[in-house]
Amino acid sequence: MMNFRFAIISDPHVAVPHTIPNHSHRFHLVEVSILALEKVLNHLEQLNLDFLLLPGDLTQDGEMDNHEWLAKRLQSLPFPVFVVPGNHDVPNLNETETKIGLSQFPSYYSHCGYESQQLYYTQEILPGVRIIGLNSNHFDEEGRQLGYLDKQQLTWLEKLLPQVKDQLLLVMIHHNIIEHLPEQSNHELGKRYMLDNASLLLKLLRSANCQLIFTGHLHVQDIACHQGIYEITTGSLVSYPHPYRIIEVKRPPNGSLSLNITSHRVKSVPGWENLEAISRQWLGDRSFPFMVKLLMASPLKISIQEAENLAPYLRDFWSDIAAGDGIFDFPHFPPEVRRYFQQFSAIKPDGTPALIDNQTILNLS
Repeated sequence: MMNFRFAIISDPHVAVPHTIPNHSHRFHLVEVSILALEKVLNHLEQLNLDFLLLPGDLTQDGEMDNHEWLAKRLQSLPFPVFVVPGNHDVPNLNETETKIGLSQFPSYYSHCGYESQQLYYTQEILPGVRIIGLNSNHFDEEGRQLGYLDKQQLTWLEKLLPQVKDQLLLVMIHHNIIEHLPEQSNHELGKRYMLDNASLLLKLLRSANCQLIFTGHLHVQDIACHQGIYEITTGSLVSYPHPYRIIEVKRPPNGSLSLNITSHRVKSVPGWENLEAISRQWLGDRSFPFMVKLLMASPLKISIQEAENLAPYLRDFWSDIAAGDGIFDFPHFPPEVRRYFQQFSAIKPDGTPALIDNQTILNLS
């Protein structure tokens, strides 16, 4: 396997002007979606990239106009692009007058991995390097959208993996498979970002010696590891800190594989010269109800009065989570609450910082 380089842009939430929603509670700045994406693509076009990954939430809310704009833009790039659908890309099982349905997604991105109308795919993109693009969007009998791998897809994967386990496998899926936040799988606010049957997928991937998963959805910069499998989740391009990643993969003769991960930020775009400061403030201005809910939820379950007293101190907590590599301590909080928020810190079991979310080198066995 040769050395290669690729980039990741996640959750760009592309919105052409007439599709931008006008409600005050959204956490991301879709107003800058196209400006930010163009800035990043212009940077990437100057690099000698082998390919680009986009792990979902390509559009604001599955609008046909947004999918059409993005598909056309990606087709013009000088390197291959691979995408998977996020929950925002296919908000309905069936198409509406303005939005696509789940089954229409592959037809927009036939040049981005999809060779048929099947919602999942695999390609050998370089000698010995294989992408596996999965669909984690599922609708139950009542039409509710869930993060779930259906039986048909799991059967396909079970047949595929034994045939390709000697290759370097890059698995891309929108929902998180490994926890990126404390007790994420069980927390009422965190579990909707997890794949419902994540343990089943992890078991399959372990059996094929797969060590790399690429996700989005959570809008945070975070690298998590579980039993030798790394999940690299990349923050949203329309949320603070507007990140994207470039990864160089090297295998020296007789050496182990290494991933040199660098993260970049879009700090300004035309008309938003102070983008970082504006978007951090934007998140902070909308944080109070969310932080009250977090404080009142399990395991803290504190009273609404106490939650409302503490929430202002957590104004920038989610921004710092989103940025990755955060170290958290609120010494004036009650001991139990203080300990809870300390858990979110990028700390190794021995108490030393584990700053791997943005810039790091991962050595694979």
